[in-house]
Amino acid sequence: MELPERIVVAESASPPPEYLRESMSDLPVPVVVGAPADVRDGDAVVTFSHDDTFLRADWVHCVRAGYDEFPVDDYEAAGTALTNSTGIHGTAIGETVAGYMLSFARRLHRYRDAQADAEWSPPAYDAPFTLEGERLCVVGLGTLGRGIATRANALGMDVVGVRRSAEPVDGVETVYEPDDLQTAVADARFVALAVPLTDETEGMVGAAELDAMRTDAYLVNVARGPVVDTDALVDALDSGGVAGAALDAFDEEPLPAESPLWGYDEVIVTPHCGAFTRDYHEDIAALVRENVDRIRRGDPLHNRVA
Repeated sequence: MELPERIVVAESASPPPEYLRESMSDLPVPVVVGAPADVRDGDAVVTFSHDDTFLRADWVHCVRAGYDEFPVDDYEAAGTALTNSTGIHGTAIGETVAGYMLSFARRLHRYRDAQADAEWSPPAYDAPFTLEGERLCVVGLGTLGRGIATRANALGMDVVGVRRSAEPVDGVETVYEPDDLQTAVADARFVALAVPLTDETEGMVGAAELDAMRTDAYLVNVARGPVVDTDALVDALDSGGVAGAALDAFDEEPLPAESPLWGYDEVIVTPHCGAFTRDYHEDIAALVRENVDRIRRGDPLHNRVA
């Protein structure tokens, strides 16, 4: 693979395209901000989402870890390399999940709701708890899952996990295989989903898994919306089958105003921003810079998925 003639930062990219362009200005090829129609043969593209015009490029970099919206087969057929941004979100996602768990345990979300109404609202005696000694089950132990586990360990939590391989993971007391998911979640106060969206993970948390959870347990989804059966989750929330949920990903985004998920006191809804940080553009630039260096050396691209 040869160096691209240009790197085009798609106008729809997030982080802001100009931030990305400036962070990559030291590269040995021109970096420009442009629309999909501006992409030419021989270009590389840095983008948040797919456009068919990108298939004419030599290389496309997705600024997200999840690339399920990119037609991998089409990229392979076109001979266009596709790379993603896995490996850089562990800290941000780990802190986001720690924030969710602390909010539920220390009731911070309810105090914030009361503040909007200038309401002095101490909790019931048995409502607040501490995270120390509580069990967290992390489903998916890649970069995101390990980032979550590290911070849960620091908070004194008992961490178990689920992954395709049952090999040990530092900081995770027991590792279950996916077929044992219901067993893995049964004793957990929190269940955090950090898996990619695949045929195997779509709908992996449904009525049976929610029923296996404790009635005082909270579901945390920082993966993809379709990993959870939303109707089953709503049923579990309505029936008291689970205590609540923190959700950063949904079947439909933005989450429609008519979704019942907006209406629960014990559901925290965030706009798929769990990995956001003001330095994100620097992380993306570092990945692109590494792959430009690899191209110059004749080495395989890092994080190549097609």
